[in-house]
Amino acid sequence: MIYQLYEMNHAAVAPFRAAADAMKLFHAHPLNPWSYTAAGRTMAAGFELFERMTRRYGKPEFALSSTVVDGAAVRVSEDIVWSKPFCNLIHFRRDLPADRAPDQKLLLVAPMSGHYATLLRGTVETLLPGAEIYITDWIDARMVPVAEGRFDLDDYIDYLIEMIHHIGSGTHVIGVCQPSVPVLAAVAVMEASGDPLAPASMVLMGGPIDTRKNPTAVNDLAQNKPLDWFRDNVIMNVPWPHPGFMRPVYPGFLQLSGFMSMNLDRHITAHKEFFEHLVKNDGDSAEKHRDFYDEYLAVMDLTEEFYLQTVDTVFIRHALPKGEMRHRGQLVDTRAIRNVALLTVEGENDDISGLGQTQAAHTISPNIPDDMRMHYMQPDVGHYGVFNGSRFRREIAPRILAFTARHGRRGNGRKNPVKRIIKGGKSD
Repeated sequence: MIYQLYEMNHAAVAPFRAAADAMKLFHAHPLNPWSYTAAGRTMAAGFELFERMTRRYGKPEFALSSTVVDGAAVRVSEDIVWSKPFCNLIHFRRDLPADRAPDQKLLLVAPMSGHYATLLRGTVETLLPGAEIYITDWIDARMVPVAEGRFDLDDYIDYLIEMIHHIGSGTHVIGVCQPSVPVLAAVAVMEASGDPLAPASMVLMGGPIDTRKNPTAVNDLAQNKPLDWFRDNVIMNVPWPHPGFMRPVYPGFLQLSGFMSMNLDRHITAHKEFFEHLVKNDGDSAEKHRDFYDEYLAVMDLTEEFYLQTVDTVFIRHALPKGEMRHRGQLVDTRAIRNVALLTVEGENDDISGLGQTQAAHTISPNIPDDMRMHYMQPDVGHYGVFNGSRFRREIAPRILAFTARHGRRGNGRKNPVKRIIKGGKSD
């Protein structure tokens, strides 16, 4: 019922939003003398703020049409190279000379936690000059008809294995946040079965491998509520006329509300400053606000079965670090991982996945050789800064590319590893 009320409210506000947009254009039009006054800019700013706060943000575009490789600008095209009902695999194909030696292949596994894969636009843009980039473009569950069937955590892992097979040998997999658990599980499944196409390396960034370590507010909520509470309070049926009508989902707007409530004062301040930038005619600062919130406020729904299975497996039972996680009825044994290099990355101020949660992947994968593993903690960044922003570009991305390049071939199978820990660029 809440989902239906949400849709009705959005529809009811639509005429006012359209009027506000028209009035903003009127007060900001260069032919209107008022647009050059503080009073005119104030009116235009107020109308724009109202329009932006009441609109529905659609799926953004990657809009990465070019990059620089070997000092020269090259054209980039987005090709869907693999597809299933709940995900497309996008390859950012660079227009390079046919005789040029191929770069390493990186599979970016985007979070399936409410936001679209375009949340990693900056990640893709940063890594694109030095690698062939593939990314999982998860489909909004409200857009998938019920006839297409279910999608749960087991399906997620199967999808990852199929995509790694499609890309081929020598693939490096990067799991950003939520996908860290299924990426580690998929690699364990492939290694246990002796899969020759198991990835050369995996990079886990800000992920909830073991949420018992430094639990955050997100972890506490999941731990303090039984699974039935989540089923009864946050699962809703997709309303008509969406293609996924009657599919039970965890709505994206609920996930967004939860994230925003964790830092509500920060979001209120950001919108207040946006209003002030518009009044002061500070176009650059206002545009940065628009770019960030156009992405942040665009959300997608998750299937009921995927959401509940993830909450139960990852946040309530801690099944992976306890060695109790199962995939299709078979135990997921991370001790089977011997030939896939492991890099974990954490942010010092991460309030979604606390320090130590991602690093725990090393503890539960003891048979990865010592020269095929590394942990890096980036000082002074929160969750978003682990995979985006200036520190990611300067400090984290170069380490990822160096690590994956170093482990383009399989390791030597040495046992009894000693972890190499790096904090802020210094080895311990």
